[in-house]
Amino acid sequence: MKAAICYQNNEPVRVEEITIDPPGRNEVLVRMAASGVCHSDLSVITGIMPAKLPCVLGHEGAGTVERLGDGVEHLRAGDRVLLSWVTPCGVCYYCRLGDPHLCEVGAKINSTHRPADGTTRVHRNGADLQAFCGLGALSEMVVAPANACVKLPDDAPLDKAALIGCAVMTGVGAVFNTAKVRPGSRVAVFGAGGVGLNVIQGAAIAGAERIIAVDVTRRKLDFAVSFGATEVIDASEEDPVAAIRERTDGRGVDYAFEAIGRKESIEQAYAGTRKGGTCVVIGIGSRKESVSLSVFFIPVMEKRLVGCWYGGADVHRDALLLLSLYGAGKLKLDELLTRTYPLGEVNQAFADMTAGLNARGLILHPSS
Repeated sequence: MKAAICYQNNEPVRVEEITIDPPGRNEVLVRMAASGVCHSDLSVITGIMPAKLPCVLGHEGAGTVERLGDGVEHLRAGDRVLLSWVTPCGVCYYCRLGDPHLCEVGAKINSTHRPADGTTRVHRNGADLQAFCGLGALSEMVVAPANACVKLPDDAPLDKAALIGCAVMTGVGAVFNTAKVRPGSRVAVFGAGGVGLNVIQGAAIAGAERIIAVDVTRRKLDFAVSFGATEVIDASEEDPVAAIRERTDGRGVDYAFEAIGRKESIEQAYAGTRKGGTCVVIGIGSRKESVSLSVFFIPVMEKRLVGCWYGGADVHRDALLLLSLYGAGKLKLDELLTRTYPLGEVNQAFADMTAGLNARGLILHPSS
């Protein structure tokens, strides 16, 4: 099988033949139909997100179960599944608390990019490879933890389902689960990439009165309007904080979302939030950067600054909810998928994402 492998930071990804082990206990072999092209994978390439290399990239995708390992009960061969890049174990402290997106086992897998037992399922020329988030979804086949596979209806479109696996789950989940946006609210979204666009459409579904998109790329701002933004701010031409306050009676928005992962935009999003409002940080930034806040104004302004990991989602619950919203015509997945690529053009897909040419790009595999 072929897979997209990152060997060196800031070097092109190489699509090469690899070997894959059969699924072990509580694992399944999935033939991929579609694999997402996500900024988190790019962060591995650039080194912003630490990962031992070489690493098979990819964490967003959907496909069909080919083979079951021992102990798998909720899936059958032939089932359509969506991959979750956080594997919920179901029994740790956070899973029992009702926060499976913070699962301790899933966090271990994500930090090592290997299954919980510390081994690996993918190899090249006898050498072990890492698989991003324990999946390595930018490949033709994946051995995944069974708990990371969400069973889909038999008629679910796998290309659209793949998008739900990360960008949609994270963006819409940030609105529904983390911020709990109220109808009639005023919202600002910093960053109109794949995740930011889904924050925008999530806010629209939640009934926000005004949705202000902030970006420096005109094409992304145009996308933002098509996904529900009521107005846009080009941060390359004007101060976004001043512009937000001007449009909100001087107070700021009820909810601000930062979907970039930069110190400056996080501070701007927080500054653009009204007293008592909520600022949600979704973007993954560098470990070397810190946000500066006034100690005096933290209690005086009574703002909430919260992080958002995977949209605060219970993936086995929320994936089906999002798919239902799509079926009802309320969630825009057809519009989100603006271009597809074969696996051999994965570097072009990353380049187009960086240039802001797509709302979301997708790798389609021959089996799809």
